[in-house]
Amino acid sequence: MTPVITAQDMKLHTLALPALLFALTAAAAPITDPVEWINPLMGTASKPELSNGNTYPTIALPWGMNFWTPQTGKMGNGWAYTYDADKIRGFKQTHQPSPWMNDYGQFAIMPVTGKLRFTQDDRASWFSHKAEVAKPYYYSVYLADADVTTEIAPTERAAQFRFTFPKTDEAWVVVDAYDKGSYIKVIPAERKVIGYSTRYARGPLPKNFKNWFVITFDKPFASTRIWSGDKLAGDMMELASDHSGAVLGFKTEKGEKVGMRVASSFISAEQAELNLKRELATDSFDTTAQKGKEVWNKTLSRISVEGGSVDQTRTFYSSLYRMLFFPNKLYEIDANNQIVHWSPYNGQILPGYMFAGTGFWDTFRALYPFLNLMYPSINREMQAGLVNDYKEGGWLPEWSSPGLANVMIGNNSASVVAEAYVKGLRGYDIDTLWQALKHGADNEGPMTAVGRAGVKYYNELGYVPYDVKINENAARTLEYAYDDFAIYQLGKALGKPQSEIGIYRQRAMNYKKLFDPETGLMRGKNRDGSFQSPFNPYKWGDAFTEGNSWHYTWSVFQDVNGLVDLMGGRDKFVAKLDQVFTLPPTFDESYYGEVIHEIREMQIANMGQYAHGNQPIQHMIYLYDYAGAPWKTQYWVREAMNRLYKATPDGYCGDEDNGQTSAWYVFSALGFYPVTPAVPQYVVGAPLFKKVTLKLENGKTVVINAPANSDSKRYVNALKVNGKPYSRNWLDHTSLMQGAILDFDMAEKPNIRRSTSAADAPYSLSADPQH
Repeated sequence: MTPVITAQDMKLHTLALPALLFALTAAAAPITDPVEWINPLMGTASKPELSNGNTYPTIALPWGMNFWTPQTGKMGNGWAYTYDADKIRGFKQTHQPSPWMNDYGQFAIMPVTGKLRFTQDDRASWFSHKAEVAKPYYYSVYLADADVTTEIAPTERAAQFRFTFPKTDEAWVVVDAYDKGSYIKVIPAERKVIGYSTRYARGPLPKNFKNWFVITFDKPFASTRIWSGDKLAGDMMELASDHSGAVLGFKTEKGEKVGMRVASSFISAEQAELNLKRELATDSFDTTAQKGKEVWNKTLSRISVEGGSVDQTRTFYSSLYRMLFFPNKLYEIDANNQIVHWSPYNGQILPGYMFAGTGFWDTFRALYPFLNLMYPSINREMQAGLVNDYKEGGWLPEWSSPGLANVMIGNNSASVVAEAYVKGLRGYDIDTLWQALKHGADNEGPMTAVGRAGVKYYNELGYVPYDVKINENAARTLEYAYDDFAIYQLGKALGKPQSEIGIYRQRAMNYKKLFDPETGLMRGKNRDGSFQSPFNPYKWGDAFTEGNSWHYTWSVFQDVNGLVDLMGGRDKFVAKLDQVFTLPPTFDESYYGEVIHEIREMQIANMGQYAHGNQPIQHMIYLYDYAGAPWKTQYWVREAMNRLYKATPDGYCGDEDNGQTSAWYVFSALGFYPVTPAVPQYVVGAPLFKKVTLKLENGKTVVINAPANSDSKRYVNALKVNGKPYSRNWLDHTSLMQGAILDFDMAEKPNIRRSTSAADAPYSLSADPQH
């Protein structure tokens, strides 16, 4: 039946529309409680065929060793929680950086009532988002089948649970240590469960890999059972099997709250117990939740935004939240208050820091630059952890999960290490990291994702050839060239002689060898010096990584000016950038044999060939600044923020990827972006808010004012830095770290005469007067 819409209905709808628009666009009140603006469900409406973030609600503290999440997917499914799911199978301790990487050391907890049910399908309960509360420091959901409300409050290595049961003699808490080898032991006299999980998705790992856990309850057990697989075991209290678990039984009154404390350790059960006692002490559930909230607010409050809409404010803080997890701590504090870690390389317990769970191919671009700007002390720990990675594993991990993972390309640890030092971080063994960078640059690793695949060809020819059976060769060449530049930058900062570092500067120009003058694009090149043929610039994969030539052509972070020259000058360069947005979203998926999700995400975004959902092209919008057209950067930055981000379950336009896609948004909202991380500069865009205050770790403050900012006034008419007119299209990192006031005069129309000279352009190697 088709409803009849009357004139009166139309009038009511018309009258309601401005109120609706006002609710969406009205300026947010001053932010005093930033954690409450976060939606942990942002990005969870995802699936393998289409990523809107591929996130899960992460209930944890910043950079904590352990995270918790409700689990809707089956055991081992990387899509642990999806927004459109109807049932929860458990509450999982997780270390998962992305569904594609999957998890390691996971185990799950699940309350049930009535008939004893413990397998993942039998114990699953219907739930509704209407009866779900998700905050970074607190999670609550009503499990309808069990008539139980579950609440979680996390610490870095522990958590408190609170189960509110109905009146029943059959209240149960299931502990699932997962398959692939696990152990469980119940100690009724102590109301305690001890166990470990050995399941991991990416390896190899040492044979002694275990995630030990200790669980205690505040109520005695009425009964206990051990299970293995899908069968209850006999009368026993301890079991090691492929898939071990326990069921703890209780008799409860209506509304009775049963408290559970849990902590884990990669070192031992004793260390897990120490983690539990140290982090939870005698705190109540509410105290743990409140402490978690305070940690989040302290961390988030380093950046305060004013004058944005409610949606913009929610999106900003939800994105910032995603940036504060990975890499997460793998280290623990022992009984002597010493920092120690289990090594994912040799299985030993060793002193010092260790982190895991990030891919540098993603995060070198903006996530690490953000840490260096706003949270340098945690990156200092991460750099010290990289020292231990190299000492224990012989290589720097390009993807750690938690050891070396054979995923993605490039040697981008060079950028992560070099940038930190160039931007002022000290207090760790940089000499060892210098050796690690040279070792990684000059050798093939034990797997193609470590060191440099095709390094002999690259060093001899200046590129990795298309026809020598090394996949994604053009992308590798372009990334190695930037990584060589990063090594060169670090060498200069360390005072190394040109006789040692000159070769890296020379190799930084290798990008030129792949530029095809005929098409004006990067193109794979054969060993004999001829370009690959046939050549389809819309072909994904093959010579490139999760993208095509239109995406990777811009991967010349170190020498954009040189790329401008190759393309025939500024006008032609700008026209080429424009084409990215005006071309149709044509694609050739034949290399993959299917339309991978990254292709689909580009196709449906209605932004031509611009594929913001993946990393290779995310910096490209800022390249207009190098060619005298900064107003086009300002336009497209705002377009990308408006179109592609929102604090909703479908709020990303592709994989969020360990904080990188979020970091693009957060940097862009500030009004600048680190196009070349290994250079202490930020390329200027246009701020999103009327005012932003950055409280730096050193006690200094950066204030970004744009009082006239609005959706229509997105162009920079003028900029003052510390009260003086400023025309450059870049900001100096060192100057910002000394404290600064940036005053943006925003306008409805672009100022096409401002910041257009070559002298205003950001750094490029070929324009560096020192060379």
